[in-house]
Amino acid sequence: MTVALESRSLPKFGGFNPGMIALELRRMLRNRRTVVFTFIMPAVFFLLFGTSSSYKTERIGGGNLTGYILISMAVYGAMLATTSGGAMVSVERAAGWSRQLRLTPLRPAAYVAVKLVLAMIIGAVSVAVAFVVGAVAGAELPATAWVFCGLLAWVCALVFAAFGLFMGYLLPSENVMQILGPVLAVLSFAGGLFVPLDQFGEPFATIAKFTPVYGVGEIARYPLTHDGNLWLAVLNVVVWTALFAWGAMWRFRRDTARV
Repeated sequence: MTVALESRSLPKFGGFNPGMIALELRRMLRNRRTVVFTFIMPAVFFLLFGTSSSYKTERIGGGNLTGYILISMAVYGAMLATTSGGAMVSVERAAGWSRQLRLTPLRPAAYVAVKLVLAMIIGAVSVAVAFVVGAVAGAELPATAWVFCGLLAWVCALVFAAFGLFMGYLLPSENVMQILGPVLAVLSFAGGLFVPLDQFGEPFATIAKFTPVYGVGEIARYPLTHDGNLWLAVLNVVVWTALFAWGAMWRFRRDTARV
């Protein structure tokens, strides 16, 4: 028995592997509320607020205003999807699953990485659904903007995957998305996602640049508008992502410290 124990080796990458990601993805997709909330709602919002006939004729960059609104709604959808994907850990906490995982060789960093990858997969589907609906509903973007705006909206939503994971360890499972849903809506307005910053007063426009939504929106729309401070937006996304990811790992260790 001693020989058998000594011959055992720890899993590669601390337990991070495709099999675990696939298992977690199947489990998430069984939740119909999550599917409707993250895949359908942003597309419905776009159809309600972005398809006016005047928006289709007003030009922005190489596209129209409908296309501009589509990018913002795709970013919002990616935010919802990645946040809800990360926040699923609150359910695992309530069931005691997080502490059970600490009895295994799974590393905290690997656990956080699995949740982040899972959230990003859901976010990619959300962006794709929004873009398909937008293409059918009259959104116009240059060919390169269709590709790069979609990719950037998805990649930059990583900050909200980390945010959802962090909040999942801070908030109770029974109402985590009921709290985060309105929070994301407020952040979207405050960060200039729904209302351009040039329509804000100077103090509010300055505050907006410190919100986690600002960087994501500016980067995602840049291939269309070629406007804004791109380096400041990148710094915004990197700093907020690092802070939320560190907070998630910190809370994971603290939440399971008594195991």
